[in-house]
Amino acid sequence: MPITEFLERNASDFPNDVCLVEINPEIKEDRRVSWKEFELIEPNPKTSYRREITWSVFNEKANRFANLLIQRGIRKGDKVAILMMNGLEWLPIYFGILKTGALAVPLNFRYSAEEIEYCVQMAQVQVLVFSEAFISRVEEIKEKISKGRLLIYVGEGCPEFADDYHSLSANCSSQSPRMILSDDDDAAIYFSSGTTGFPKAILHKHRSLVHACMVEQNHHGQTKEDVFLCIPPLYHTGAKMHWFGSLLSGGKAVLLKGTKPEFILEAASKEKCSIVWLLVPWAQDLLEAIESKRVNLEDYDLKQWRLMHIGAQPVPGSLIKKWKSIFPHHLYDTNYGLSESIGPGCVHLGVENIHKVGAIGKAGYGWQVKIVDEHRNPVAQGEVGELAVKGPGVMTCYYRDEKATEEVLQDGWLFTGDMAREDEEGFLFLVDRKKDVIISGGENLYPVQIEDFIRTNEKVHDVAVIGLKDQRLGEIAAAIIEVKEGLWMTKEEIHEFCLELPRYKRPHEVIFARIPRNPTGKIEKPKLREKYGTMDLIAEQTT
Repeated sequence: MPITEFLERNASDFPNDVCLVEINPEIKEDRRVSWKEFELIEPNPKTSYRREITWSVFNEKANRFANLLIQRGIRKGDKVAILMMNGLEWLPIYFGILKTGALAVPLNFRYSAEEIEYCVQMAQVQVLVFSEAFISRVEEIKEKISKGRLLIYVGEGCPEFADDYHSLSANCSSQSPRMILSDDDDAAIYFSSGTTGFPKAILHKHRSLVHACMVEQNHHGQTKEDVFLCIPPLYHTGAKMHWFGSLLSGGKAVLLKGTKPEFILEAASKEKCSIVWLLVPWAQDLLEAIESKRVNLEDYDLKQWRLMHIGAQPVPGSLIKKWKSIFPHHLYDTNYGLSESIGPGCVHLGVENIHKVGAIGKAGYGWQVKIVDEHRNPVAQGEVGELAVKGPGVMTCYYRDEKATEEVLQDGWLFTGDMAREDEEGFLFLVDRKKDVIISGGENLYPVQIEDFIRTNEKVHDVAVIGLKDQRLGEIAAAIIEVKEGLWMTKEEIHEFCLELPRYKRPHEVIFARIPRNPTGKIEKPKLREKYGTMDLIAEQTT
């Protein structure tokens, strides 16, 4: 069955139940405003901008947009791109696209105009839906992408080169177009995060999306009463596939714009959130805010918060141990996945395995895993190799890139490019990205292992380890370190701290700087290698 049937079911079974809430703490409102079917409530100048939507209105909005697309000639198999920040309109537009039988193509909101043009052309997009934050970028490329394509604008003040979403969809039928869809129909194209090169177009069928729903609910046990706090961008598989647990259970989700610790705690408290998915930097910031007394937990009602989980990147065991010391009643789970495996869940720790924090876990619901050598033969337990996964959520292909597809897909197995090892209990530990491994003097260095150790230093806020060229050793490890706000640190301190590491794992160079991360929390190591790879490093002391 297609994933759109879950939405139809919820609209029928829970028509008047709130399903989505949008909160923007940066905007303060002092009046009650009704906008279309969306309602701004809590008219208090001290509260955040808040809108909510019910399941019936969600479905009606999706139907209206589907019928609008059909009126404009969109047919099954066409592609419709979404270039929007998180908000109440995002998911109804996504499901409206799916209801036509077209493919949804979510785009990264950090893309430059050039990257937007590339993705639109690569995915053979017929319609681009965009919002206010992207007017200038779309205008820059409109002459190149508007020929034969429809540009639809979501928001106030529609630019003259686009059609207005609200006025057009308001006049369309709110009834389902009743397109016949199956599990085998193509559903979406997601673009890879681009941390190891230019993004690739990843094709998924409805089967993949439905399996993501099943995986999420199986792992985290969402019920109708659960409230999911969603902070990461919806264009990425991670946020959306975790939300799929709410879709399957008919529960409520809160879309929070902003990642400050006080924003997260306030939203969790006021909206009675029971499940919160964080990225490592946000969890770090929250813990630091609590430890520094910048926020006081007694100011918030968090007794209903039952689960915190993290994914999208390696998770330091020290972070989770500290989290559990502050929130001992929280269940915790680590989620591992790729956009090629429809996001999180192909491997997960499991809330019952808190004693194995540091591992990414075991094969997720409906998934198989193995670790292989360079010839793709299984390695012995305990040895490092490339992680491969297999299951109903594996992508169909890299769209229009047969060569890249053949490199990572074989007999239904997806070769992830991540290096891992399996311990004696069958738990998988992520060692590093295959392309991030540093070969120094013939030894393989895995940056994640060095990063995890350095993060245990109380002065370190964030760290990234990259390889720099060296005439004698080939490569050396360099640690880029972001120090906690208000603290002071020297290179000598780090070198002394790292004496506990084996000599070959100790970083040769230390650089104090901010760590760039993409919207899904992954360290942007290509940027760091580009910036520091050819520089002459100067000894210094810094904060």
